[in-house]
Amino acid sequence: MALSEDEQRLLDQMEAALAAEDPKLANTLRGTTSRRFHRRRAAVAGVGFLVGIGCLIGGMQVHPALSVVGFLLMLAATVIAITSWRHVGGDDVTLNAPARPSSGGGNEKAFMDKMEERWRRRQDEGL
Repeated sequence: MALSEDEQRLLDQMEAALAAEDPKLANTLRGTTSRRFHRRRAAVAGVGFLVGIGCLIGGMQVHPALSVVGFLLMLAATVIAITSWRHVGGDDVTLNAPARPSSGGGNEKAFMDKMEERWRRRQDEGL
């Protein structure tokens, strides 16, 4: 049974309100999560990489320009796959967060402290 125009409009308003209030829940209910999208994109990039290998090898037999196209296809597929795969590992909420802290984190700070200590010891020994 089809919805009337008023019911459809009311349903669209409710859906927009839900998406504005809780986007993660709305994506879950729609079944279109960004994780699925990125996983599918990484798989397509893998197929593109294999096609690039085929062009690279076939170009050796046919024409060198085809080898160049194959190499460029492999390069583009690799970049797309790596960027997509990074998104697959994280939560949807943290996708916009930087992968590494911009100012020294725990391990980086400990490393820098060790390096500074070594530098100070060398300066003291030299004098």
